[in-house]
Amino acid sequence: MVKGAFQTSREIFENPIWTDVVKFRIFFYIYGNAVFAKEGTNIAGIHLNRGQYLRSYRNLQNDLAYMEKRAFKYYSLNTIKSKIEQLVKENRIEIETTDYGTLFTVLNYEEYQGFERYTKTISEQQQNSNRTASEQQQNNNKNVNNDKNVKDSTSGKRQKRVYADDDPCKILSNTLLKVIRKNHEIKEPDLDKWANTIRLMIEKDKRPGKDIQELIVWSGEDDFWYKNILSADSLRKHYDKMMAQKKHPMKKNIGQRLKSEEDYDYNKLPF
Repeated sequence: MVKGAFQTSREIFENPIWTDVVKFRIFFYIYGNAVFAKEGTNIAGIHLNRGQYLRSYRNLQNDLAYMEKRAFKYYSLNTIKSKIEQLVKENRIEIETTDYGTLFTVLNYEEYQGFERYTKTISEQQQNSNRTASEQQQNNNKNVNNDKNVKDSTSGKRQKRVYADDDPCKILSNTLLKVIRKNHEIKEPDLDKWANTIRLMIEKDKRPGKDIQELIVWSGEDDFWYKNILSADSLRKHYDKMMAQKKHPMKKNIGQRLKSEEDYDYNKLPF
């Protein structure tokens, strides 16, 4: 990994990329490891200009590993490639395939590293410091109303939490929906709400994610439960009964409507 330092504007916290954890980590890692020297450098016989970084997708997968429940987790290569494609479409980076990996070019790198970008005039600073108390209060009220993920400390109401598409709880929510739609026609549910219920099952109810995953698929195969599990709430409510029956099934109660091996790629499921 390249040593040294690089600049980052605090504007990053107001940028939409800040809310996409995976995309932000990928971009920040590439941006942070890009060549800083104005004269560039040579790697594997390739000249890298300022703002460029050479890395394979497989190495990026290892670089971006994170710790969860005392175990290392890895983003799938499809997820990494998808997020990089988004970064290209957003004109944040350009990519070029080489024999030694992908050459990433951070667009606007010179602008990011220029102090002129971050310099504010004395008058601008004075205007910011002279905001009235009423303006500050209006902004505070607006922030409270728009906050979708934080519990309101005054009212005690928990506001909606939004889950990334590659969050394990969101993946299981989509899997549950797919299982249900094998047998029923239901309208599009609030998958973030379902994901939150599954998160509570894991964190509060102490249900292993792998057990929840297997139970979701099993529910669509069982002659009784496929009619009764139509949401994440019903899955949570009947978890104990379902798990007991799954472990000790009655032969006449096992249906064959779903073929788990054919309908689900377990390599893409989170647990």
